[in-house]
Amino acid sequence: MSEAVRPRRSVLYMPGANTRALEKARTLAADALIFDLEDAVAPDAKVAARANVVAAARSRSYGRREIAIRCNGLATAWGRDDIAAIAGSGADALLVPKVESAADVAAVVAALDAAAAPAGMAVWAMMETPLGILRAAEIAGAHPRLRLFVMGTNDLVKDMRARHTPLRLPMVTALGIAMLAARAHGLTILDGVYNDIQDADGFRAQCVQGLEMGFDGKTLIHPSQVEPCNEVFAPSATELTQAARIVEAFAAAEAAGKGVATVDGRMIENLHVEQARRALALAEAIRAMAS
Repeated sequence: MSEAVRPRRSVLYMPGANTRALEKARTLAADALIFDLEDAVAPDAKVAARANVVAAARSRSYGRREIAIRCNGLATAWGRDDIAAIAGSGADALLVPKVESAADVAAVVAALDAAAAPAGMAVWAMMETPLGILRAAEIAGAHPRLRLFVMGTNDLVKDMRARHTPLRLPMVTALGIAMLAARAHGLTILDGVYNDIQDADGFRAQCVQGLEMGFDGKTLIHPSQVEPCNEVFAPSATELTQAARIVEAFAAAEAAGKGVATVDGRMIENLHVEQARRALALAEAIRAMAS
């Protein structure tokens, strides 16, 4: 599946110490799963959790779902052993917490290389500290293995001494800076989690906000959040109908020697066609995952 159109609408964290959760994840409709060795795992369960998630990733029993494993930080007692184990696990990506510089990325890549990780294993970076946000552009361009930013909004709110609010106004600057850095370097970027799993309306509203801001998808903490997240971040039937009309009209205009087309009174240029083609490709990739 092309990296440019790989669906990452819903990306669900699964605690690495919970083998029942890892088993249940095989049946969930999330586009991607993050097997977590960091925040969701107590210190005395870290080693056992590492074995759990490596075995789960090696099982190749999650269908077309993308599998990432979040390690503990390199400075912790578990970080380097985590990376060495993940390198040979068959996971698609390594998610690194609290990335704050290009040097952090380089150190992780060096550890992966030393453990003979396959060239296709990506690095994902948690953007969850003020310093990390201020260095977002440096981080985004640090290495070709780095493919994706994950917003760590809970840690950011804590470090900023801010508050979680419905419109997330305290977060807009950080979210925007990370978004610009990701797009400038061709990275995917995922929105942070929504903490109140009982608040379905609030969750959907935040998904819509994330979509409008440009995020490719959202990280989740509960299976109940998967379906509404998938719905919001997928192109709607109306959008796909319009996208097909745009592509068709522009092709006809080009065949007639014209550089622009008109659809419903709107002038259509290359940038509109690019957006339309991406929506159609994403919809096709979503259908392929479900087949």
